[in-house]
Amino acid sequence: MQLWLIPILPLAGFLINGLAGRRFSKGVVNAVAIGSVLLSFAWVLKTIFGLGELNAPYTEHYFTWIQSGIVNIGCDFAVDRLTVVMLLVVTGVGSLIHIYSVGYMAHEGGYYRFFAYLNLFMFFMLVLVLAANYLVLFVGWEGVGLCSYLLIGFYFDKKFATDAGNKAFIVNRIGDFGFSLAIFYMVKNFGSLDFANVFPRAPGASESVLTTIGLLLLLGACGKSAQLPLYVWLPDAMAGPTPVSALIHAATMVTAGVYITARSWPIYTHAPAAMDTIAIVGIATAFFAATIGLAQNDIKKVFAYSTVSQLGYMFVGVGCGAFSAGIWHLVTHAFFKALLFLGAGSVIHALSGEQDLRHMGGLRKKTPWTFLTMMCAAVAIAGIPPFSGFYSKDAILLAAHQHAPWMYWLGVVTAGMTAFYVFRAMFLAFFGDYRGHEHAHESPPVMIAPLAILALLSLAGGFLFKVPTFLGKLFPALEAPEDVSLMVISVAAGLAGIALAWLMYVARPGMADSLAAGFHGLYTLVYNKYFVDEIYDAAVVKPVVNGSRVVLWKGVDAGLIDGSVNGVGARARNLGSLLRLMQSGSIRSYATWVLFGAVVLIVAMVAVEASLAGGVR
Repeated sequence: MQLWLIPILPLAGFLINGLAGRRFSKGVVNAVAIGSVLLSFAWVLKTIFGLGELNAPYTEHYFTWIQSGIVNIGCDFAVDRLTVVMLLVVTGVGSLIHIYSVGYMAHEGGYYRFFAYLNLFMFFMLVLVLAANYLVLFVGWEGVGLCSYLLIGFYFDKKFATDAGNKAFIVNRIGDFGFSLAIFYMVKNFGSLDFANVFPRAPGASESVLTTIGLLLLLGACGKSAQLPLYVWLPDAMAGPTPVSALIHAATMVTAGVYITARSWPIYTHAPAAMDTIAIVGIATAFFAATIGLAQNDIKKVFAYSTVSQLGYMFVGVGCGAFSAGIWHLVTHAFFKALLFLGAGSVIHALSGEQDLRHMGGLRKKTPWTFLTMMCAAVAIAGIPPFSGFYSKDAILLAAHQHAPWMYWLGVVTAGMTAFYVFRAMFLAFFGDYRGHEHAHESPPVMIAPLAILALLSLAGGFLFKVPTFLGKLFPALEAPEDVSLMVISVAAGLAGIALAWLMYVARPGMADSLAAGFHGLYTLVYNKYFVDEIYDAAVVKPVVNGSRVVLWKGVDAGLIDGSVNGVGARARNLGSLLRLMQSGSIRSYATWVLFGAVVLIVAMVAVEASLAGGVR
């Protein structure tokens, strides 16, 4: 099947545009970047049709990467049903975002560099999902982290962008450290990193070993998928261009943590404590991020916290044993959240860079296509039937109710808040009177066309793509049975959130300000995101930075290393100063010293000889 062609095509696009793109016209850059991704998508389709039923994984071995004792790690790619789902999401949604970027980035500097970075990201993300072992997966895992850093900090001449890129990179290193420890622990206990070897041996391993591995993998997943306590990088990642937010921070990279936990299901199903931890982290993150999203005014920040919250739902599904439901929500979320971000980009484009919801309003008449497509995403994420988000969200909530009813009820409240803050953003942006300062205009067709396709997927993707049915032969059948009453409750929560948003921002626009003033302390706490960044800065960042300056810089570097080197130099200089006194430039003085030295040497030799002679007698 030549699986290697799937990632190598975007890599070729990266190399061509990265090395020669400066000399290309925008048309050539577009053809290389978009063409490489579309070809990759086409090869994915060819591979899927060529493999047929996929009742067993299909693996390709290319070469042996590491051979040491019993450890044999190859550069191998594999495809099973989970891989197929991820490949379609990455290449399908990724292709649409590449096309959209042509219009959005048309007047930006570094055009070729942007598309080169996007192609490089696609390469690493495809390596991640095609990997047949944890080490190759880790290469893709680290690669998408690098590309995230490059794309978040794309506007490198602006400090806020470079700070956001650094923050994402550093926070993810914490999670990646946990992932690397999990890899070492697997080698120690299983002697292999191949999925085909590790997973069959998992049932025979001790629960403590599997729990340790599962928790370490979860730490890595929390970093990549922005879960508590490592979620803080993703909202700041909105400093990058909006297509980056859609591709990396909504549809693909941030779902890598969900993917790795679902991929490792044979480990987690035998480590119930680790699975419970996944579910608890997920539901806590979903609720926590949703509360922050209620009060944000930057349209991209609203959708950023929504992403963190929706990723929490996916972790709830995986942690409750509903692996298929978690992946199903990953797929539908890719549709409606990519659409929300691209729609936000269309609004920002229409307003010449404005992102503050308080400076918008009335845009449904000025940007009708953007409004209609974004509304499709809004009803989908609110969980209104029969749109895509309803199916996957309710499958997760039903599994949560079966696992622990309190998780279901917290998930329902979160669903209500999600509907509220998404429609709050919609009403502020598209309803009422226009409050901006620029002349609003609709986006070009190259941006609207991807929005329209994603809108159709957001509306119909739930019942068109029955992901749990497709994954049924891969994952254990732990999905919860349907319960109409529980579904009605969750849908009612979504409708209530929409109704409340309409009341506060359309029917009675002053109501929101009155409530904010009445609950000033609580509003301030939520608006400032519970001061988590400030707490991290005071408790972690500043002590580390100050400690590094005092201990590492002044103590180790300046005191120990520089002190040792400078001390040796000072001693050598002092010794040289003493020896310099012996250099007078007078030949008579030198002759006297030679004579004196010769006499001392002769006397010493005579004394030694006499001593030896006395010893013989």
